Order: sequence, then C-alpha cells, then structure tokens
Amino acid sequence: MEEIVKVVGLQKSFGKFQALKDVSFSVNCGEVVGFIGPNGAGKSTTIRTILGIIKKDAGEVTVFGKDAWKDSIEIHKDLSYVPGDVALWGNLTGGEIIDLFMKLHGGGDQATRERLIQKFELDPKKKAKSYSKGNRQKVGLIAALSVESELYILDEPTSGLDPLMEAVFQEEVEKLKQAGKSILLSSHILSEVERLADKVVIIRDGKVVESGTLDEMRHLTRSTVTVATQGDIAVLSQVQGVHDFVQKGQQATFSIDNQHLNTLLAASSQLKVTKFEVVPPTLEDLFIRHYEH
Repeated sequence: MEEIVKVVGLQKSFGKFQALKDVSFSVNCGEVVGFIGPNGAGKSTTIRTILGIIKKDAGEVTVFGKDAWKDSIEIHKDLSYVPGDVALWGNLTGGEIIDLFMKLHGGGDQATRERLIQKFELDPKKKAKSYSKGNRQKVGLIAALSVESELYILDEPTSGLDPLMEAVFQEEVEKLKQAGKSILLSSHILSEVERLADKVVIIRDGKVVESGTLDEMRHLTRSTVTVATQGDIAVLSQVQGVHDFVQKGQQATFSIDNQHLNTLLAASSQLKVTKFEVVPPTLEDLFIRHYEH
C-alpha cells in the first residue's frame, strides 16, 4: 500500500529534555491509524513535526513522499488538521471562521458545511468568544471536514464534546474511511480508537512501544473466559495458560493465553458445558498493560 505518512527513527529534544527518542510508524492510503499514549508521551510533538510546525532533530518524516519540514506548504494543500484545543478569533462568528478556514484551504463544499453545522448542532451566528470548549472544537471539525483532503490529522479532536457529538464525529470519520481518505487519529477515548482504527500505535516516554492491527496486538495478551459446567469445573484451573482462576459454584472466570484456547476447549468438552464465553482483550487492556509497569 502507498505510504501517505512515513515516520522513521524520529527524535526531538527541547533543551535537555528529549521528548521523542525513537518514533517510527506509517499511515497508508485509506487507513485510519490510532495514535495513543498518556499526556507527555510525545503524541502532539510527533504530530506537530509531521505538520512541519516543529523541526526534527533526527530521523525521517515524509508526507505524500515529501519532506514534512521543507515541503510543508505544499503538503498542507492536501491536509486537514484539528488540534485538541481550537483557538478562534473572538470577534468573528463561528460561520465566518469556518468560511475563512475553508477559503484558506482553497474552497470546500458548501453543502457539506451546512450538513455538518446541522449535525453538530452549532449556532454559526454566535461570536466565537461566547463559545464553549466543545463549540470551538465543532468549528474546527466542521472546517476540516468541509474541505477535500487526502490526509486528516486529528489530535484529540473530540475534546470537550458530549457523547452524542462524539458519535456524530465517529460517523463522519467512517465516511472519510469509506471514501479512501487517510486519517491519523490521536485520542484519549480508547473506545473511539478501537471502533475507528485499522492500526494502533502506542507511544510511551517518546518511544513507540507497540504497533499493529488490534487483532495482531491481541495475540500478545490474554482473553477473559467464563465457563459453567455440570462436571468438576475446578480441573480447568490446571489447564496450561490459565491465570486468575475464580470459581463460584459450577461457574468459573479466568484469563487464558490465546495460544492455549484449544487445550481449554478440549478440557471443557469433557465437563458438559452449559455456558462458554470468551471476551478478547480490549484496547484499554493493551494500553494499561504498557503503562502499569
């Protein structure tokens, strides 16, 4: 697949503090990449480097095959960006600001603009200084989604939005995805990333500690199993790969290493199973696993 964004061995320091030590990942054409990590992990610094706002110290950063720093003006013609805290001109109305952003980008679609204003329930006639944090985010999102871009970089885009508006945002990202657009999504809402992302990149202390599809990453952790049987369920606690076995009567809940699921199934089949549930690990489980240490 064509690489829209390519980051290899990215490093960046601010004085003596090394914010990025070794960041490498890519965003392919038509792919949604979830970029996650806690505050201070280096997400926004990485994104600002991709945008050409910050100059890297070492490594390679290209967008559309062009150098992110040297060719930033050319790159921005096909790019839309929404930061986690949208700053607006206080004396302009929301509608005027959306129109200005669209004009700066080179046009946009007025029908899409009107549709998004309705969907996000924004009053475009109010002045920006009267807007809440959530409404400022709506202005940024509407402006970014109303123009035609090949790459959308969204850094905590739903910050300040209520759950209904988060759902609207997710619907719009799904539409971009279906249209073959590329999206780099940084979000603290793990369920949002889990729903939308084709691939996940986890950053910790300025380094990428894990990346891949959710299915690939789930092989690295355990599933949660709930089993009820007519036979002696305690024998399942001895199956290889079983951990944290908790029994209540004829039912037990435990975690198991995924590679031993077949062994568990074989052992369970001897006990007259009345219930068998397997829940794969969530993105939150994977995330916590990296940070609990």
